[in-house]
Amino acid sequence: MTRIGAPAVPSSVPSSASAPAVRSGAPAAPPVLSALGLLTVLLGAALPMVDFFIVNVALPTIDRDLDAGPAVLEMVVAGYGVAYAVLLVLGGRLGDMVGRRTLFLWGLAAFALTSLACGLAPSAWTLVAARVAQGAASALLLPQALATIQAATSGSSRGKALSYYGATAGVASVVGQVLGGVLVSADIAGSGWRAIFLVNVPVAAVAFALALKSVPETRSQHPARIDRAGTALLAVTLVALLLPLTEGRAAGWPLWSWLLLALSPFAAAAFVTVETRGERAGGNPLLPPSLVRVHSVRSGLMLIVPFCLGFGGFMFVLAVAMQDGLHFGALAAGAGLAPLCAAFFAASLLGPRAVNRFGRATVTGGSLIQGVGLLVLAGTFFWGWPDLGVWALAPGMAVAGFGQGLVLPVVFRVVLSEIPPAQAGVGSGAMATTQQSSLALGVATLGTLFLTLSGSVGVRDALVWTLLAQLAAVVLTTALSLRLPRTVR
Repeated sequence: MTRIGAPAVPSSVPSSASAPAVRSGAPAAPPVLSALGLLTVLLGAALPMVDFFIVNVALPTIDRDLDAGPAVLEMVVAGYGVAYAVLLVLGGRLGDMVGRRTLFLWGLAAFALTSLACGLAPSAWTLVAARVAQGAASALLLPQALATIQAATSGSSRGKALSYYGATAGVASVVGQVLGGVLVSADIAGSGWRAIFLVNVPVAAVAFALALKSVPETRSQHPARIDRAGTALLAVTLVALLLPLTEGRAAGWPLWSWLLLALSPFAAAAFVTVETRGERAGGNPLLPPSLVRVHSVRSGLMLIVPFCLGFGGFMFVLAVAMQDGLHFGALAAGAGLAPLCAAFFAASLLGPRAVNRFGRATVTGGSLIQGVGLLVLAGTFFWGWPDLGVWALAPGMAVAGFGQGLVLPVVFRVVLSEIPPAQAGVGSGAMATTQQSSLALGVATLGTLFLTLSGSVGVRDALVWTLLAQLAAVVLTTALSLRLPRTVR
């Protein structure tokens, strides 16, 4: 089987099931991730990403079936996203301690069980609870995929593997809504929206079986203890920020939403203070400040925030506008995103070659192309509404998707390029937390803007204004791309 690569410095311990036996006293052979192993961890990583977006096109059907109402529907989305974001860094740290393959397997099993619970939920609030548990399982699963790639590959092979991961992240996000539309419309055995969750069970089972055979065990040789104070403060910060933004509008902006928003900056400041003091004292903070001071990590994470904020809001708003405004069915709403998905995938395949030749200019160019696509879409909606079909949206979708496909995979590669393998879990968790929090923030902010405006100016104008607002995030992404390292390792 083709090997993807091995780390230059053995920083992880291979499992006995995935590495040849060594003589007593001899140094352990470094873990090696095979081509099948890479495919397996990418499959596992795709599941949480698909499920963040897959519910968007199913929300109207869930509302009709469970009599959920707007506030509970937003909790179906937000409960998953908040639990996912809050626990990601902890999931990465646990992988460094316990073993990434072990946590990957546990994460797959938990994801399958919680997906089954979502698919069988008898009521709206039961579905919300199952979605929160599913988000926690995703936080256990996802960091292990990135950390395994980081620890069991090296050199150009690592660069390619990270590019494949970035491509998987973007394509899975779009495929989630396309697949959701197909499954809801197919109404397999009368399952309706439940199929979007039940389909995870066999996929996770296949990934589990493949992981047992092909994914090597890796862990940090000097695992750090759990930073309880840091974990608690990060959780408070993210919950205080994301929960009111996602639920406040539907709940009528009650007092608790404003109190939580006021608390969030103080919790964030306390988190930074505790982590800085912990590292200075020789401790093991949840998110070491020294890691963020690495230029590639800092510049990449800064860029991920506006990009994913815009991307998360874009996907949510389009799903709502196509169904509530253009009256597309679930299948048509999913099909409307197919050109974006295809173009994203094509660009992600070109990305590794482009970044080797043009460096960070690849990201700058991709961001500018995305901006052109958004302008084309805004014009299409403004002048073509309401007589628009899937084909009329295709040009703008394709251009925007191609630009996005040149940005996200490359930025993921930049962030992880200089992280030591011993800190692979922490680095992976930090990047995934930034990505997930920004996606959820995008749904909250751009989604709230769209839903608020649609009540006063109509769906068309609300959508156009929201797309133009997203251009501000694109402008910021373009500017921040100039701060990335000139060459990408």
